[in-house]
Amino acid sequence: MALKLAIVGRPNVGKSTLFNRLAGKKLAIVDDQPGVTRDRRFASGRLGDLELELIDTAGFEDISDESLESRMRQQTLRAIEEAEVSLFVVDAREGVTPLDEVFAEILRKHDKPVILAANKAEGKQGDNGILEAFSLGLGEPIPISAEHGEGMADLYAALAAVASEEWEGEEDEADKPVRIAIVGRPNAGKSTLVNKLIGEDRLLTGPEAGITRDAIPVDWDWDGRAVRLVDTAGLRRKAKVQEKLEKLSTQDTIRAITFAEVVILVMDATHPFEIQDLQIADLVEREGRALVFVLAKWDLVEDPNVRLQEWIEEVGRQLPQVRGARWWRSPPRPAAASTALCRRSSRPMRTGRPR
Repeated sequence: MALKLAIVGRPNVGKSTLFNRLAGKKLAIVDDQPGVTRDRRFASGRLGDLELELIDTAGFEDISDESLESRMRQQTLRAIEEAEVSLFVVDAREGVTPLDEVFAEILRKHDKPVILAANKAEGKQGDNGILEAFSLGLGEPIPISAEHGEGMADLYAALAAVASEEWEGEEDEADKPVRIAIVGRPNAGKSTLVNKLIGEDRLLTGPEAGITRDAIPVDWDWDGRAVRLVDTAGLRRKAKVQEKLEKLSTQDTIRAITFAEVVILVMDATHPFEIQDLQIADLVEREGRALVFVLAKWDLVEDPNVRLQEWIEEVGRQLPQVRGARWWRSPPRPAAASTALCRRSSRPMRTGRPR
């Protein structure tokens, strides 16, 4: 079975070059002049052992009148609707433009998987553009060079993962586990929370920060409902992430967020809602996932009712996109050490890709 893939993006980012490479032949006209492609073009392609049904599209323009550019935009939107996955191509050398941001917002509104590719990334000239692409909120960009064939292995891995999700069988939706990612800063109590939920010491815990390195899935049956909890490594500020191992752990955590349906953000109740907590919450919101705030070590908080109200107001100021959402606090219990503040993202959930 072929995976139906729409290659989309603004003009002159290399969509047709990538289309030709995946098709294995020069089917689409390629030129430095933007706007060469106007209609959707279809072709069969292959990447490794993965069969593809390719759709090349016109460069996206933010125009909605009766002009040719507006009609080209409609062709692109139709391609997104028809495809099983969209491959959003940006120019790594030029960096993220306002038009890229507009298009990213449109893609987030479609309940379809999106893979973000930073093209023209050969050499070091595209490094800054690759980093900027994270701001689009579509997951980690894949650095590629459509012209030179670089990055195709990473692109294959991303497409294969989406294909496996699309085709993972005729499994009844009700039988699929609810995927819940447990995220937060190091030593916030994420693994302890997972152990408490499942009722056993499944994960290593301790006072040392950074015990968890890989994203660890744990299957759990809650009241007859299958749940897959994914414990993750603590996320620190990017400037503090230096070692290669921690960078890999960070990528694993972001991947867990991308594939989750619900994300639990665990914070130390003695100093919650720090800058890194707010940045993680913003990432989850932009990914379109249901977001739950959990305040761990709740037994250490003085005047909990007063502090809880202060934190709810603080979230409203720092994260205005969640303002007005319904909040819930767990009832006090002798063994309770946490409270939860829960909101449902207003964005449609988007299936992501692995990183």
